[in-house]
Amino acid sequence: MGAQQVFDRRSRRTRAALEAALLSLISEHHLAQISVSDITARADVNRSTFYEHYSDVHNLADAACTQMFDELIAATPVFALNRAATATEERRARESLVDVFAHVAANARLYHALLGTEGSARMINRLHQRLVVAIHVNVAGSSADTHADDPSEVPYDPASAFLAGALLGTIIDWLQHGCPGTPEYLGDAIWPQLAGAAIAVAQLPR
Repeated sequence: MGAQQVFDRRSRRTRAALEAALLSLISEHHLAQISVSDITARADVNRSTFYEHYSDVHNLADAACTQMFDELIAATPVFALNRAATATEERRARESLVDVFAHVAANARLYHALLGTEGSARMINRLHQRLVVAIHVNVAGSSADTHADDPSEVPYDPASAFLAGALLGTIIDWLQHGCPGTPEYLGDAIWPQLAGAAIAVAQLPR
C-alpha cells in the first residue's frame, strides 16, 4: 500500500471519528454548546488534527449531516415516475418517504441546528440539490435499483426542483414545530400531494 493510500485511510478514519463524536455529543447538548475541545476529547483526537480537516464545529456538523443525508438517499430505491406505478412500487415509495422522516427525527437536534433559523443556507442548498438529483432520476427513469449511482449534477429541471423544495420545506417546518406526530403520520399527510405532483411532473414534455 502506497503512502498516499495510507494517508487517505488515516484521514477517513479521523473524519469518521470526529463525526461520530459530534453525533454522540449532539444527543446530549445543543450544537451551540459543543466546543472543538469537547469533540476532540470524545474522539480522542488532537485539536491540531481537528483543524487539519475542519475549520470549526459548524463546518464539521455540515460535513456530518451531508454524509448522513447522502447515505440515506443513496440507499433509497429508484422509482420510475415516468410510468404508472404498481401497488408494490407505490408502497415502497411511501415507505421510503417515511424512512426519510424517521432519519430526520432520529437526528433532529443536528438537522434543527443546521436547517433552522440559526442554520446554514449552504447546508439547505446542499440537501435541496441532492433531492433534486434523486427526483430527476426518478422522473427520467433509471435501470439502477437505488440512488447510489446518481450523478452529482443533472440538467436544469424546475419541476424536480419544485418537488424537492416542497419535501425539504416540509422537513424544515416539521423540525421547527418539534417533530410532532410520527414519521408515518407525516408521510401519510403529504403523500397524496407529493404523489399527485410527481405524476404531473412525469407527464411534462421532456
